[in-house]
Amino acid sequence: MADSEHSYRFSIGGMSCAGCVAAVENAIRAVPGVREATVNLGERTASVSGEVAPEAVVAAVGQAGYEAAELRGIADEAGKEAAEMAHYRRLLWKFGVAAAVGFPLMGIDWLGLMPPLAGWGQAFWIVTGLVTAGVMWFSGRQFFVGAWKAFRNHNANMDTLIALGTGSAWAYSWLISLWPTLVPALARHVYFEAALIIIALINLGAALEMRARGKTSEAIKRLIGLQPRTARIIRNGKEMDVPIEEVGLDETVRVRPGEKIPVDGVIIDGHSNIDESMLTGEPLPVARGKGDEVIGGTLNKSGSFLMQAKRIGADTALARIIELVRSAQSSKPAIGRLADRISAVFVPSVLIIATLTLLAWFNFGPEPRVSYMLAATMTVLLIACPCALGLATPISIMVGVGKAAEFGALIRNGEALQRARSLTTVVLDKTGTVTEGRPRVVELLPAEGHDEAGLLRLAASIEAASEHPLAEAVVAAARERDIAPETVEGFEAVSGKGVRARLAGAEVLFGNRRLMAESDIAVDDWEGRAKALADAGQTPMYLAVDGALAGVVSVADPIKADSAEAIARMHALGLKVVMLTGDNAATAEAVARQVGVDEVFAEVLPEQKEEKVGALQARGEVVGMVGDGINDAPALARADVGFAIGTGTDVAIESADITLMRGSLHGVVEAIAISRATVRNIKQNLFGAFIYNGIGIPLAAGVFYPLGILLNPMIAGAAMAMSSVTVVTNANRLRFYKPKREVRA
Repeated sequence: MADSEHSYRFSIGGMSCAGCVAAVENAIRAVPGVREATVNLGERTASVSGEVAPEAVVAAVGQAGYEAAELRGIADEAGKEAAEMAHYRRLLWKFGVAAAVGFPLMGIDWLGLMPPLAGWGQAFWIVTGLVTAGVMWFSGRQFFVGAWKAFRNHNANMDTLIALGTGSAWAYSWLISLWPTLVPALARHVYFEAALIIIALINLGAALEMRARGKTSEAIKRLIGLQPRTARIIRNGKEMDVPIEEVGLDETVRVRPGEKIPVDGVIIDGHSNIDESMLTGEPLPVARGKGDEVIGGTLNKSGSFLMQAKRIGADTALARIIELVRSAQSSKPAIGRLADRISAVFVPSVLIIATLTLLAWFNFGPEPRVSYMLAATMTVLLIACPCALGLATPISIMVGVGKAAEFGALIRNGEALQRARSLTTVVLDKTGTVTEGRPRVVELLPAEGHDEAGLLRLAASIEAASEHPLAEAVVAAARERDIAPETVEGFEAVSGKGVRARLAGAEVLFGNRRLMAESDIAVDDWEGRAKALADAGQTPMYLAVDGALAGVVSVADPIKADSAEAIARMHALGLKVVMLTGDNAATAEAVARQVGVDEVFAEVLPEQKEEKVGALQARGEVVGMVGDGINDAPALARADVGFAIGTGTDVAIESADITLMRGSLHGVVEAIAISRATVRNIKQNLFGAFIYNGIGIPLAAGVFYPLGILLNPMIAGAAMAMSSVTVVTNANRLRFYKPKREVRA
């Protein structure tokens, strides 16, 4: 019976090139219930979602000629890593054995000490053929097995090219060793050593590539390393250490000083200072006590406390962050899908070119034609491996997404990573994005017949039922002055304007000028003072009782200390910066002047934010929207790239293309800079792969033979192996990339 809609992750064995990726993806997508399947050649994994049983996916991959195993947790990931290390060591052994036989044979040949293909010399070559057969089976068996599986599934991949190239060289050598007179005397040359050296070099290249690939997923390894392996729980009055997987929901967990918090939960007894820098980037520990939420993976610095587990397993914030990064690393942007489509037809095209090469040398080549024909065809097969082409995109995406995570930017998928590089305009929500999002009351201006305490009591009473940040500031100010709010009736929030309710039989309104105008409440006499407050960057709010103004409450939301610097960095990247806010125009302009915003849309209702983003897009701008991920959700969705300012938890992680864990606008700059660096790196890789094949294939086919240039098959094998290493090494350069911070003298 199929499981319900779910996401799965599998390790895939036996893949060698982009052709394999297409074969595995097609096999998985053919399984009933699979909604989406993405195979990552760089990581040798597959991400599958849908209403499907994982066993069916494993079986389908097996029928396609590859091996699959579901990855369910840290233990499986550790097992996959151990298996890759074992495979790395096997590759080195295979290289060593093939090189130990192949290179001495090549040396003897170059010294001219090889025996003739006659008499006792023929026996020497037959014995040599038997030895090389054993070595090829030990060191190159995987290529022939892979080619056979691909053939049975009507595919052709890198293994096909290597098996055809080395196999034909070995078979030809056997042929003239047994029956040397079948070919002209000038063509009587054996290629046993060439086949061995090619296999040795390809194994060495695969080992080096695997070693370099291991470094690309360091971001994931570091995130996984944040998870503690055990937790100290209290069951039936007894404390015991259990594996973290066995912690149940609502169980009581003790966290001692110096320990990592095992799961997400709430402190029920005790207090401590918690190092939350892995989520927030804040270097200083924060005090947490009874009733406060704590996040799994953060570090308890001082006191001991008891907590109740509220999110466990895959539901913890850290687990979701790991899954998000992993999913993004496995995704493919448009440029990657283009490379896959090219790779899918690449191997069949190479086989056609190899056949044409064979026919051309056979009909028009110089003597010994057979030798030239074999050497050129084998060289074409070997040098045209699409492995580098298949690795070019995924390996850079893996490093780029991991790099962004290091800077606190969680990128949802490769598509968002690619789009972010093209942004021309960044739209910033004001409250909580440019400003701290923690406003406080700074001015109380009562009208005649009212006093400050009465004005604040009325405002706090009506705002007590609201969840708006400005309402929280008013209620907090009343609490500080020991003013108790009164109970109101008929509370109503007027979107983007304010609130209304009845208090002791009187109608009370509290909000902006637009709300007052709609209710025919005269505020003209207060215009000057309100404007002065707004020009100072404050937000004046009018309070009216039974149709008469009772006063103005002014609230200020401090600008984040680094907002101006971050916006200057956006300008340095060539971006236009727009601010979008429901606040009044004067306040918005004052804030915009202080931080250097280019254009302001003020007094915008929540439902109009999405329209403003659309209007910018209609002007030809490619828009990135930065908001808090909840009330800005429509605008975030409409933007080409949505950036959610959040703490790395809850809705923010789920709602945007890119989530900024550290709440700073510098995260936007760094995500865009890393996006540009990653796409630039992908293009470098694709250029390298294409130019390598563009030059290598004609050279191998003998197009430049009239100029005296003909590629040696062994050099072709070495170049093919090193092309993948070059691509992976270039992608790894991204690991050392750091976005520039200085933009002003």
